[in-house]
This record gives sequence, C-alpha cells and structure tokens, in this order.
Amino acid sequence: MIDSPSRPTAQRRRHDKGLLLIAIYKLLQALLFTGIGVGVLRLLHKDLDDVLAQVAAALRFNPESRFVNFILDKASLINDPLLKRIGAVAFGYGGVSMLEGIGLYLEKVWAEYLTLAITASFLPWEVFEVFRKVTLARVGLLAANLVIFHYLFRLVSQRGKAPRAVAAETEE
Repeated sequence: MIDSPSRPTAQRRRHDKGLLLIAIYKLLQALLFTGIGVGVLRLLHKDLDDVLAQVAAALRFNPESRFVNFILDKASLINDPLLKRIGAVAFGYGGVSMLEGIGLYLEKVWAEYLTLAITASFLPWEVFEVFRKVTLARVGLLAANLVIFHYLFRLVSQRGKAPRAVAAETEE
C-alpha cells in the first residue's frame, strides 16, 4: 500500500508583496475613476450651476467668495458632450487600472509591462506639475509612482537576466 502524504506536495506559492501592494493601489485607483465616471454621468442633463451652488451651500462655503464664484464661472463652460467625454475617459482609465490590478494580483508578466509603461508615460507630466506648484498631493503621487516604476523596472530587468544566466550555464 502506498502512503499518501497528509499535506499536498505542491506548496501554495506566496504572492509577491510588492506586486500585491501595487495591485491594491491600482484597484483602488480603478474604484476612484469609476466613481468619478458615475458622478460625471449623473450630472448629464442637469443645470451644473445649480448643482454646484447646492454643494457649496451644503459645505457651508461663502457664496460670495472668489473660489465659489470661480467654480461657478468655469461650470458654465461645461456642457453635456464634454461631460460624456469626461465620463468615457474616467471609465476607460478605471478599466485599464482594473486590468492592471487584476493582472498584477495574478502576477502576470504582461501586467507588469503594462503598468510599467503606463506609469512611465505619466512621470514627465507629474514632474512638470510638481515643479509648476509644489503640493503635498502632487509630491505624494509622484513619489508613489516613482516607487512603483522603480520596483517594477527592477523586477522586469531581473526576470530578463535570469533566462540569460541559465542559457549561459547550459552552453558551458
């Protein structure tokens, strides 16, 4: 009789903690942009000036302040086609962030490359925004994306070196 092991022989592989953190960040980002998309589409066919005036009143902003008047002036420039475009972009970016998050959680190589490319594409703009005006939010976003970029770049470059090292050993 053959003894069967009490534990499965294949140990469950642990997730890479860095990829898991980035995946959570990307999934939260997807929720944020999806929420923005829903909020924008709910504003369709409504008088944006009235909605913003109600929000300002609910938040107890001074209706005569320069900030409230600036926002109300800019709101008059927004129309339904623009709201639809903003909503589509928010949903699109939310979908891409969801794809990145799920792919990174499943530790797919394509997700690492996708996240690396998208993060790299936003870095110059984020650096420009920080130099234009330094705020805690801008610096924090730039720092988070630099950490993500550095971690993924290191991970991808190490993965690229491993097959070359194995191939070099087999040739010798």
